[in-house]
Amino acid sequence: MTRASVPAEVRGWAEARAAARQVKDWPEADRLRAEIEAAGWTVVDHGTRYRLAPAHPADAANGETVRYGRSANVPSVLSEPAIGGLTVVLVVASAPADGARAVRSVRGHAPAGTRIVVVVDGLDLDVDDTDDTIHTSVPLGYAAALNCGLRRARGDMVAIIDPSVELTGDALSPLATALDDPTVAVAGPFGIVSDDLRHFRDGPPGDVDAIEGYLMAFRRDDYAVRGPLDEHFRFYRNLDIWWSLVLRDAGPDAPARRAIAIDALPLVRHEHRGWTALPDDERDRLSRRNFYRILDRFRDRRDLLVTREPAVG
Repeated sequence: MTRASVPAEVRGWAEARAAARQVKDWPEADRLRAEIEAAGWTVVDHGTRYRLAPAHPADAANGETVRYGRSANVPSVLSEPAIGGLTVVLVVASAPADGARAVRSVRGHAPAGTRIVVVVDGLDLDVDDTDDTIHTSVPLGYAAALNCGLRRARGDMVAIIDPSVELTGDALSPLATALDDPTVAVAGPFGIVSDDLRHFRDGPPGDVDAIEGYLMAFRRDDYAVRGPLDEHFRFYRNLDIWWSLVLRDAGPDAPARRAIAIDALPLVRHEHRGWTALPDDERDRLSRRNFYRILDRFRDRRDLLVTREPAVG
């Protein structure tokens, strides 16, 4: 990477950061690192010296297919008017047969006009029967891959579906109907609740604290305003709790928006290979790391809970 290829503004931040490090002004050095990284670069320190490198893999073109190195490079349609109906977003990062089964089930049972967007995350794979297929040049991780797909959502409402889920009937229309209520921010068949924002359990039909990401629906406009998803969630686990709370949060002084669990929807859950393919200690480690991100933002927001333990003290 030549010095000339680095934007002048980024070089200036890097020089200022090096000066801050020399006088041990660590808060300023951290602030400038954040500026550098937000601009798409990373700084690698070598003692008192440093080098700059692109923070993201490059896009790769193969004929008419572009494989994207970061979600922000995927052309977004979110500034365009929605065309009504529903967009279903699905990420295939392994087990292509599972993804194909989920796509077939959506195509066979979704309401008329539903668009399907599939993100193929780091695989060399073609997916049939979709309206929009996005390929990544390397595995980006679950949240980043979802952001790739959500940037292409054209429906008023968006449903994320996991490849482990197979629809056996129209499970999407009831979710769209639930979102007709302006107080509802997110809906799905699998709800969870907590008393303390530390421990979650399966919830009953109706109002819950969060919707599990096997199938969850929300408004496109909410994603445009409250998104994108935090791409530090490379592993899928607990991203659904974080995003449910983000969608529901109207501020500590306003009533929380609602998450609604709808039971008895026509679907089957198969093996979740993103979970079963990992050793126990690895998936527990990744899950804990993701959960800390929830606590970083929401640890004191018990006002978001449907039921909660009384405050101590």
